[in-house]
Amino acid sequence: MLQVKAGDLDKMGLLFERYHRPLYGFLYHMTGDSQTSEDLVQNVFYRMLKYRHTFTAEGEFHTWMYHLARNVIKDAYRQNKRSQQHYDVEAYAEKISGDATADGELEKKQQTEALQIALDKLSPEHKEVLVMSRYQELKYDEIASILNTTEGAIKVRVHRAMNELKKHYLKIENGGKAHEL
Repeated sequence: MLQVKAGDLDKMGLLFERYHRPLYGFLYHMTGDSQTSEDLVQNVFYRMLKYRHTFTAEGEFHTWMYHLARNVIKDAYRQNKRSQQHYDVEAYAEKISGDATADGELEKKQQTEALQIALDKLSPEHKEVLVMSRYQELKYDEIASILNTTEGAIKVRVHRAMNELKKHYLKIENGGKAHEL
């Protein structure tokens, strides 16, 4: 990115090849729509070019990239006046344990549907930290840098988000009867 910043714009193609897939994954988890995610990836790379002068070598490139991506998402939601984010449950199906038997597949499908409902009930802030930490596999210090907060605050947010997800999931699994945690 430092070479792009210095004016070697041909290096932008290399950055695109390296980072467009993880960036697309993040944006897809946040929007739940493949076409929107593809458009947002293009917007992020456009902003990388436009704001290349703001990149410093003090932090890691992908931290800066995710910071831009968060701003692109916020702008898109503001522009489209969409307030709720959706997740693709199928992307998380592998996270649920279970065998590939017929009964196991049915149970897995039911668990996946319950997980989707639980994820939809999370606050946008909790969804964001879970996507970054669990599904984009970013480290807490990287997330803290992206969100401009401390690593300890991120650990607390992830913990609270997991507890909220668990509470909603258990309530759904038990027919609407909440369990005390």
